[in-house]
Amino acid sequence: MDPAGRPLPDFPEPAPLASHGPARIIALCNQKGGVGKTTTTINLGAALAEYGRRVLIVDFDPQGAASVGLGVNPHELDKTVYTLLMERGVSVRDVVRPTAVPGLDVLPANIDLSAAEVQLVGEVARESVLARALRPAEADYDVILIDCQPSLGLLTVNALTAAHGVLIPLECEFFALRGVALLIETVEKVRDRLNPRLQIDGILGTMHDPRTLHSKEVLARVREAFGDQLLHTVIGRTVKFPDSSVAAEPITTYAPAHPGAEAYRQLARELVARGDAA
Repeated sequence: MDPAGRPLPDFPEPAPLASHGPARIIALCNQKGGVGKTTTTINLGAALAEYGRRVLIVDFDPQGAASVGLGVNPHELDKTVYTLLMERGVSVRDVVRPTAVPGLDVLPANIDLSAAEVQLVGEVARESVLARALRPAEADYDVILIDCQPSLGLLTVNALTAAHGVLIPLECEFFALRGVALLIETVEKVRDRLNPRLQIDGILGTMHDPRTLHSKEVLARVREAFGDQLLHTVIGRTVKFPDSSVAAEPITTYAPAHPGAEAYRQLARELVARGDAA
């Protein structure tokens, strides 16, 4: 059984790919901070790379946490995702950095990105700037994961306009539930007005504590409201996630046998089995 009380399907190990691309683009989105977006982006990316997928992580948060968590010092960079969006003649391949995980690259960000929100307001087709910038990279990767900032502003709308799917990390606590309806409304507006292909790939329970009734009740409520959009995989609460962030590597390499690493491998298998990742 999964933590929401449903029978847990068997998610097989994904078959190797004969070739790479075109990428499926997934935005990891929730306007509430501290729900595990960046942790999920990094560790899902690393787990998919373990299964032979070529993965690009787009750090689309001015805090640059995904870049730091993958061992890139964002303050030492000449070129970031901001440069890619705002300067002519810069291509995505100029900005991409490899990580220590084979098959996993990152498009880094730093505080400069916070200026983009203001500067993009005057741009033509301002919601599609990221989609245009990522287009040349789609042939090189199987999955592109966009780590969004905790807001529903213009940067997040750009991420949703570029994406095929949205993955919503949701902390297993009642206050976290309140914002999901607003986020889904934003996704539907973007689908109607800007990106008809956009779909919700799933809602991922994070920071789950199996010892508390509270966590179980939240999952039951999400299952009631969203049905099969709630993924079977649930990510537990553990100190190993902040530890691996400090070590600047994914949990899949920092503590490969830990249940947290296994949970992200299961998430990768579940998304591949659902057709939501290559």
